[in-house]
Amino acid sequence: MAKQMIAHGRVRTTVAKAKESQRIVDRLITWGKDGSVHSRRQAYRILQDQVLVKQLFGDVAPRFLDCRGGYTRVLRLSPRLGDGADQALLELTRLPAPTTKRAPAAAAAKAPAPKPDAATEAQPEAEGAESQKSGTFFEGLRKLFRPKKGAADT
Repeated sequence: MAKQMIAHGRVRTTVAKAKESQRIVDRLITWGKDGSVHSRRQAYRILQDQVLVKQLFGDVAPRFLDCRGGYTRVLRLSPRLGDGADQALLELTRLPAPTTKRAPAAAAAKAPAPKPDAATEAQPEAEGAESQKSGTFFEGLRKLFRPKKGAADT
């Protein structure tokens, strides 16, 4: 469970397991703040994964350099449906900033603007704002589902 905490930042489990895992994860973060070779070896003895040890010492522990404890918290949740066990959410108090999968704004600014197609250029400029609205997603859907001219006659 300590491995999952280091990798993901939060784990949903039972209250008893969360309280026990909290002790281990707090100790790992304390070793991560120390940063010595001995601390790395102690952390590896528990985690058994070099990638997680690097993540602990490089990403997780530096977030807690200015505090002396309280790295994790246990939030109680509703009982589990199957057996009624008390559930809890064990999470780090300082989670990393959420990452988005979009391209950065600077990269989007460097990308060339898409060229307008012939149908867009053929529209008169007198329509103004309505010509800009015609390119929206919902307007495209409306065009797909409009009855075709002459289709009602048949």
